[in-house]
Amino acid sequence: MTRDEELAAGFTAARPRLTAIAYAIVGSHADAEDIVSDTWLRLQATETRSAVRDVDGWATVVVGRAALDHYRSARVRRERYVGPWLPEPRVASDAPVDPADRVTLDDQVSFALLVVLESLTPAERTAWVLHDLFGLPFTEVADAVGRSPDAVRQLAARARKHLRGSAPRVDVDATEHARVVTTFLAATGGGDIAALVAVLDPEVTLTADGGGQVTAARRPVHGADRVARFVLGLAAKNTDEQVRVVTVNGLTGIAMFRGDALSGVISLTVVQGRITRIDYVRAPDKLRTSSRTDTP
Repeated sequence: MTRDEELAAGFTAARPRLTAIAYAIVGSHADAEDIVSDTWLRLQATETRSAVRDVDGWATVVVGRAALDHYRSARVRRERYVGPWLPEPRVASDAPVDPADRVTLDDQVSFALLVVLESLTPAERTAWVLHDLFGLPFTEVADAVGRSPDAVRQLAARARKHLRGSAPRVDVDATEHARVVTTFLAATGGGDIAALVAVLDPEVTLTADGGGQVTAARRPVHGADRVARFVLGLAAKNTDEQVRVVTVNGLTGIAMFRGDALSGVISLTVVQGRITRIDYVRAPDKLRTSSRTDTP
């Protein structure tokens, strides 16, 4: 095997994990794929090709650094975003998914977790993702973030403290989650406000992201009664949409279609049998890249 073939094989093996790292930092799979592709181009450069011995380790640091830079720029751009900003969901049908791909792209990076990570600073988020989520030692995290190992250790600790009270549980029972989603759909489809309120947490929040391109609530909706009435209003208004149960970042979610076009994705966060968050992505740009038909 030639040196170029060795590098290509190593990078191909690392690519799903690299994409997952970038996705967890930037919140967009399309941007994550661009970051990983740019990293491959850098690896192909003559001076880099001859020096790299550990492709996975080198690429992880490069991807982490590039994702951090991208996220810093994106945070500035989001100040001009119309309405709430939500991450880009990853949607899969009921078709079988490669178990290794599901671990890297879904189970470790749930949609609810991506939403909570938005509350961290870019450096905190990157340090926490690289160390706590993907197990990198602080010496390598330091190379990616551009700070000392002690500094990134403090960043990760601050992120951990911030997330402790708000991050979703990682041991979500998938069967229970699916049952709650089914109950939610049945209540919505039947127009049963009492049943819908019963499955919602009293402090539930609904956030809609239309990206300024389609109609969506400009502010989050809070409280079980208000959210239930809002959801039933949407269902009554959008009778031309087909509702399908799909997988959203590894857990049961909901997708809406107009014809063959994906028009909306709903991710539900379930805690102790009740829905605590409803995240409704309608921004066309995010929906165009959310399909899992072309996983890396």
